[in-house]
Amino acid sequence: MLDFGFDKIALIGAVALIVIGPEKLPRVARTVGTLLGKAQRYVADVKAEVNRSMELEELQKMKSQFQTAVNDVEQSVRQEVDSATQALNQTWSDVADDGSAADFGSLQTPAPEYRHPKKNWRLKRGATPLWFKQKAGVRRHTQSGAARVARFRHPGIR
Repeated sequence: MLDFGFDKIALIGAVALIVIGPEKLPRVARTVGTLLGKAQRYVADVKAEVNRSMELEELQKMKSQFQTAVNDVEQSVRQEVDSATQALNQTWSDVADDGSAADFGSLQTPAPEYRHPKKNWRLKRGATPLWFKQKAGVRRHTQSGAARVARFRHPGIR
C-alpha cells in the first residue's frame, strides 16, 4: 500500500489549502476521510472473504481425506468380519459333518422360566435403621397439616 510520511502529508495539505481554499477545506477533508474509511472497510471485507474461501477449501480437502480414511477402515473391518464369519461357518460345518453335533444338543440345558421376585413394592426398604431415624427425628409417615396441628397441640387447648 502507499506509504505516506509526515513531509508528504504536509505537502498535500498545503496544495489542498491553495487549490480548494480555507472555507471548503474542512468539508473536503471530512469527505476524503469518509471515502478512505469506506475503502479500507471494503478492502478488509474482501480480505476476510478470501480468507473464508481459503479456509472452506481447506476444510473440504480435510473432509474428503477423512472420508477416504473412514471408507478404508470400514472396508478393512468388513473384510476381517467376513473372513472371521467364513472361518466360523467352516468350523461349524466341519463339526456338523463329524456327527458330534448331536452331542452338543444333549448338553444344552433348557431356558429358565421366569419367576416373579415376590417383592412387596409398597414396602419401602431403606438402608437406614429405624432406631437412627427415630433418634434423628426423621419423619417416616406423611401427615396432613390438620393432623400435624392436632398432634402437637397442647392437651388443654381445644
